[in-house]
Amino acid sequence: MNIISPIDRSNVAPLEESFSGQILLSGDDGYDISRRIHNGMIDRRPAVIARCAVNADVVDALAFALENDLEIAIRGGGHNVAGRAVCDDGMMIDLSLMKGTWVDPKRRRVRVQAGTNWGEFNRATQLHGLATTGGAVSSTGVAGLTLGGGFGFLSGKCGYTIDSLRSVEMITAQGEVVQASDEENADLFWGLRGGGGNFGIATSFEFDLQAIGPTVQGGMIAYPFSAARETLRLLRDLTADLPDDLTILAGFTHTRDGQGTKLAALVPCQCGSSAEASASIDRIKSFGTPVADNLGPMPYSALNQIFDAGVPKLDLYYWKSCFIEKLSDDVIGILETQFARCPSPKTKIFVEHFHGAVLRQERAAMAFPHRDEGYSILIITQWTDPSDNDRNIAWARETYDLLAPHSREGAYTNYMDDDESKTRVRQAFGDNFPRLQMLKDQYDPTNIFHRNQNIPPSAAG
Repeated sequence: MNIISPIDRSNVAPLEESFSGQILLSGDDGYDISRRIHNGMIDRRPAVIARCAVNADVVDALAFALENDLEIAIRGGGHNVAGRAVCDDGMMIDLSLMKGTWVDPKRRRVRVQAGTNWGEFNRATQLHGLATTGGAVSSTGVAGLTLGGGFGFLSGKCGYTIDSLRSVEMITAQGEVVQASDEENADLFWGLRGGGGNFGIATSFEFDLQAIGPTVQGGMIAYPFSAARETLRLLRDLTADLPDDLTILAGFTHTRDGQGTKLAALVPCQCGSSAEASASIDRIKSFGTPVADNLGPMPYSALNQIFDAGVPKLDLYYWKSCFIEKLSDDVIGILETQFARCPSPKTKIFVEHFHGAVLRQERAAMAFPHRDEGYSILIITQWTDPSDNDRNIAWARETYDLLAPHSREGAYTNYMDDDESKTRVRQAFGDNFPRLQMLKDQYDPTNIFHRNQNIPPSAAG
């Protein structure tokens, strides 16, 4: 080990000699842009940013970090709200330049590199009328969403993102490039489907695709906040028996016209032509008196950009989330009452429903164990003035605590903020946690890759 402090250009010169990407140090052009991720709450300064272009860059950057005892953070899309993609004083291994996307329309397969985001993914696959479950914000990274499980507008039809995953290319803590699939390193493939970045650096992903789009029935229909309870009750009624080709997201939001008026909204996506789904869309269209309605035929790729303008990079974000079995009147009342008093005109609460294809896998089939019908409630606290940090965070925590008696055990790691307990991480994986810890012992026994919702090696407890 050759520990260097502080790192300067002469120290990284040997790394740069064969590096295909870019090595950035503090003060370099592009350093400040590269170190900032989506959540403006995260303001860290790595000693080195290795912007990798090919797998060999990743291997060399990893070796340099280990040789110099640098903490390692892995950046894909940089969307994770907890800010695990960047560290102070260590090395950020930045994969955001690795955007190769190869679609095989005959086999209905796509391989994408880890720097690809869902807008880029959809742009490539929708040329062929193909898709799989992706993020609801187009700048979300494919890598992070997939490794954590992956919810989206196609969940009822295609399942979670991991349900369409067929292989992963990964670089281990020892710098080896390995393939993981059902046929090769099957245990590792099991763990990568929900286990996050705990086992190595995933550099590419292969997915099955389904014939979806380019046009779906979708969009947002919004109502005055005075209709909040009735809107969520309508969601409850509709989701009692939904066909696979209809997925509905609902929640509370604000107008973006500078007034910050509170709204209740439904955002459905019908990706097929079943009569049952069409009847549900008709029922939504006939409900209440909307203040905004763009629900109708639209490109699937546009639906996946519907929230983009409302969640800009470098706003301040703090999230809490939970799973609930039933959208009871008590839960609806908590959501309405809390949102009425939220301190920021940018804050949102989303209610996501699980049904259809997501329920057809066994809990133990892959690391992600959440296969019960029900709902996820996501509290997105969002503001711009750092002096408002405390009151916004306190409101989110209070809302989460009020929902706790109605929640079931478990957590979605992609929605967990940086203050979650180790117990909460264990709960996220349930009965699958011991097997994941065995994989950690095998692939990363010294916990090099710990800047994630961490599964510690067994020696660490």
